[in-house]
Amino acid sequence: MTVRNLQHLFKPASVAVIGASDRPQSLGATVLRNLRTGGFHGAVYPVNPKHAHVGGSRAYPDVGALPETPELAVICTPAQTVPGIIAALGARGTRAAIVLSAGLGAARTAEGKTVTAAMLDAARPYLLRVLGPNCVGLLVPGIGLNASFAHTSAGAGHLAMVSQSGALATAMLDWAKTRGIGFSHFVSMGESADVDFGDVIDYLGSDPDTRAILLYIESITAARKFMSAARAAARNKPVIAVKAGRVPAAAKAAASHTGALAGSDEVYDAALRRAGILRVDTTQELFDAAETLARAKPLFGDRLAILTNGGGPGVMATDALILGGGRLAALAPETVARLDTVLPSMWSRADPVDIIGDAPVERYVAALEALLADPGTDAILLIHAPTAIVPSDDIARACLKVVADAHRTVLSCWMGGEGVRAAEAIFREAGVPTYETPEAGVRAFRQLVDYRCSQELLMETPPAAPGTARVDVEAARKVIAATLAQGRTLLTEPEARKVIAAYGIPTVAGDTASDAAQAARVASTIGYPVALKILSPDISHKSDVGGVALDIGNEPALLAAAAAMLERCGRLRPGAHIEGFSVQKMLERSDAHELIVGVATDAVFGPIVLFGQGGVAVEVVADRAIALPPLNLALARQLVSRARVAKLLSGYRNRPAIDFEALYAVLVQLSQLVIDLPEVEELDINPLLADENGVIALDARIKVAPGRSPGAARLSIRPYPVELEERMVFEGREICVRPIRPEDEPQHSRFVSRVEPEDIQLRFLHAIGTLPHSQLARFTQIDYDREMAFIAVDDVAGKDAETLGVVRAIADPDGTRAEFAILVRSDLKGRGLGAFLLEKIIRYCRERGIEEIIGDVLLANHRMLALARQLGFEVEAGIEPALARVRLSLSARA
Repeated sequence: MTVRNLQHLFKPASVAVIGASDRPQSLGATVLRNLRTGGFHGAVYPVNPKHAHVGGSRAYPDVGALPETPELAVICTPAQTVPGIIAALGARGTRAAIVLSAGLGAARTAEGKTVTAAMLDAARPYLLRVLGPNCVGLLVPGIGLNASFAHTSAGAGHLAMVSQSGALATAMLDWAKTRGIGFSHFVSMGESADVDFGDVIDYLGSDPDTRAILLYIESITAARKFMSAARAAARNKPVIAVKAGRVPAAAKAAASHTGALAGSDEVYDAALRRAGILRVDTTQELFDAAETLARAKPLFGDRLAILTNGGGPGVMATDALILGGGRLAALAPETVARLDTVLPSMWSRADPVDIIGDAPVERYVAALEALLADPGTDAILLIHAPTAIVPSDDIARACLKVVADAHRTVLSCWMGGEGVRAAEAIFREAGVPTYETPEAGVRAFRQLVDYRCSQELLMETPPAAPGTARVDVEAARKVIAATLAQGRTLLTEPEARKVIAAYGIPTVAGDTASDAAQAARVASTIGYPVALKILSPDISHKSDVGGVALDIGNEPALLAAAAAMLERCGRLRPGAHIEGFSVQKMLERSDAHELIVGVATDAVFGPIVLFGQGGVAVEVVADRAIALPPLNLALARQLVSRARVAKLLSGYRNRPAIDFEALYAVLVQLSQLVIDLPEVEELDINPLLADENGVIALDARIKVAPGRSPGAARLSIRPYPVELEERMVFEGREICVRPIRPEDEPQHSRFVSRVEPEDIQLRFLHAIGTLPHSQLARFTQIDYDREMAFIAVDDVAGKDAETLGVVRAIADPDGTRAEFAILVRSDLKGRGLGAFLLEKIIRYCRERGIEEIIGDVLLANHRMLALARQLGFEVEAGIEPALARVRLSLSARA
């Protein structure tokens, strides 16, 4: 369940306060007062069985006695009473409630279940949505709704704040009020027993009054729903988050506070990045980022020019920029020449541009105009410290005329106190992002850059895979099944190498041996030099017990190494069962880098893919980056770029760059492995050697457990559903009908270009020109958990694939209704392809449990209307005179 009935929570016409009271400082008295003083124009009904009047108004003994059904109820009564109240509200017709009461998770009913579970059981038959329990409540300032026990109100605005901490929520309300920051919604989540982050983000993502969504997160439940909601919302508006629990001790504290386990901070970081959410470190940065993103003009690059009237502030800003990984603008020669004509001869002649402390108004304006015209500048930070030469507000007024007409982002920093207050107000009231320190201005610029990067990543078109690696899923499954049948959870190294080799990951030649003599025979077969490793299910990290010997050049050396190895293992791990040895060909790749790639399973987000610098010191070096599968080549490239070792891999001195494409392919294949093999819980390839000739795995470790669900179900992002692919014969040739992929954008662009303008108008209901990348990315980069698009592809070998037609269905967040659209290439109309595609999407929607499919069709589109009637759609009047609405009930035809 997602946005179902949330309109009753966020836009109620009437509110009942269950447990309303006159007792000073009580929960019921505070909520009732806040509702009445907040400006809410709807009816407010106090409910109290012991008093006929509360707060000067008539009170009602119970829900059944109310004169009308309240749209929203706020429950302030003890934990044990909540399930019964929820049941009574549901029977009366109320569809939303806020439970402020605490202790529901610890309290038990007579049947032994938690009161939280009993509350949810009571709500479920009525689809009654519950915010909380143990929350501060909800404020919607635009309608005067303050259904909370917060100590202060909130002004109306366009920021939505969603907080998992009640204490932090009230503090942030206070902080925001003193700074004049208003909200469209202010939501305290509490324990999120029903309404969770995914639900609220889904609602706010399509709310026209909300321009940005701010999140304070301690932990996430329902990771797939959260990721789907966040990715959808982040395409429409900024979503900015603070995640508490960055270090283990803090994470433990946050977990105990919310009653749920907090995931690894690195995994949360990867998840937020993948969702397109901008993560910041503090609540101050949260509001700063929201103000910056709401006020700043679009940013087209990461080069910052700093304009200052003092050398010190310019240096401070430069330090903050460079240390934060930013870039100064490199001024073009013509810009320097232009500045030479308006600045004193001692000016810096580079970025930062110091116009000297005696600068008059005209110098500010001329320098600002020159920088705005500079081709190598993407944004400008204007820093001003007050002087006695000219009033700061005069400078602000003059510069504002230039900034208002600029196409580039300008940020400002007015340093000081009373001397710059008026200037600061002039810029802020005009909507120019304004900060008190150079460091804050630079931080805001970096946030703009980070946000721009996150949006680009959301819409980046991955390159087509150079060729699908040979995958033998059944071979991998047999190895894992045999391991589990023996009661083991850890594969031996040779078994692990067989699994990764089945996924096309190159491995070094070798074999196993039961004793030293057999190891010598294996070495003779594969050729010296070799590496010898102990083989034991009880020894995971072989180097810890001296269980690895490298560069063995002959048989005597091998026999001696084997004997020494057995002696050490017997002494250091006397209880370990030794099965023999693994013998591998020793590779001569002196310039190769030792990397680690792997898979782990996070308690919240499921499988993750790891990349970093490998070797025996991997945990000490701690150079790693994490991403959520599924991965494509673009996502694999981004993953690699975030590790520190990436700079070394690009080559230096006489050491050439590695074969990056081979590395990316390994990461994509690991991503596919965790989708196919739900038993895999952990996987390490360490080291994975990488150089200009490719990659090869020297060692592998895999931990397994019986799969409790299909591999794809474990992922927090639904992977490409390969099982939905099918072949069909169309006009004598075989074509493929399959889900659309992000890599399809180029051919999708070609497809649209071959559709006649009148057919485009029939599909999109109005004339359109060439589709931009952003729109094509939206069509091809879909969330398979909420949307499906099937394309018919002529993929004859030896020529570029051609898209012949597409049908898509976008489900509402509740998954009950889907809106469809279909487009077939103009030269293929009326030949059966459209009917096949529409029937396929109908079958898919029915299998997904969607109850109804709808579509809007122009009345002039006679062919589409006829097809809809043929397939059982009802045709009715549309939302506009020129439109018809076609509707197909799937539940009735199941």
